Amino acid sequence: MRNIPVVTKNLLLVNIIAFVATWILQLRGLDLNDLLGLHFFMAADFQVWQLLTYMFLHSGFTHILFNMFALWMFGVVIENVWGPKKFLFYYISCGVGAGIMQEIAQFFSFYFTISAQDPTVGFGELFAIGHQLSTQLNGWTTIGASGAVYAILLAFGMIFPNERIFIFPLPIPIKAKWFVMFYVAIDLFSAMSSSGDNVAHMAHLGGMLFGYLMIRYWNNHPTAGYGRSNGRQFFDRLKENFEKRSQPKMKVHKGGTNDREDDWEFNARKKQNQEEIDRILDKIRRSGYDSLTKEEKQKLFDSSNG
Repeated sequence: MRNIPVVTKNLLLVNIIAFVATWILQLRGLDLNDLLGLHFFMAADFQVWQLLTYMFLHSGFTHILFNMFALWMFGVVIENVWGPKKFLFYYISCGVGAGIMQEIAQFFSFYFTISAQDPTVGFGELFAIGHQLSTQLNGWTTIGASGAVYAILLAFGMIFPNERIFIFPLPIPIKAKWFVMFYVAIDLFSAMSSSGDNVAHMAHLGGMLFGYLMIRYWNNHPTAGYGRSNGRQFFDRLKENFEKRSQPKMKVHKGGTNDREDDWEFNARKKQNQEEIDRILDKIRRSGYDSLTKEEKQKLFDSSNG
């Protein structure tokens, strides 16, 4: 646990504590899922804050085991690349986004169920019917961190697309980008098939969708918000662009005469600057962007705009 970054560690602990508390309280006749689980918005027990709390509850040991294993496996890497603030913002936002997508999916499911019984029912009448059935709709409850965890998985695939990982039961490693696409395809197929397996496939896809849009925005706006440290690809491109700047610069002597640096001076200065940038990039990969000093951040910013 000492080597797990702070946000990932605390997310693991909160999920485990919530799981144990749910189990203990269930033995005493109190179900936390009724209070903190995400209910359908037409249900009597729906509360807006459930969009946040639902992602810390799990239905069983297997459910929490797989989610926490994936959070540990991929969250450690992503948090070390992005830093704790950006990672936490991404995790919570995608979890909330996953909940919103699940609510939308449940709304259409409710509409199709009612219209199958009475094709003349319109959207306006649907809310009146939902109000009448609000108590019965309490059974439509979503719990689990899967939406946020799937978003972390997507982030890993986008930042490290060619990184090879072993996935049981495949006998050979596959690239992360294919692994992510495989999971998207499975969830999309499962959601469309309406298999009734009690798995919130639309929440999984919703978390990935929100994550994809967020990462694309950060990549297109690298200086906006948390986008200053938008993953290893950005810093690798930064390093590549820095190395391409091989033309010697003009220097001005006090006498006002322009002259070019000789090859030895230029190469020595270039090597020194490159070593400094490499050190800063390595520090980001180890501890995240937020670990940089003000001077290091300025050095990195100057090199990217030079």
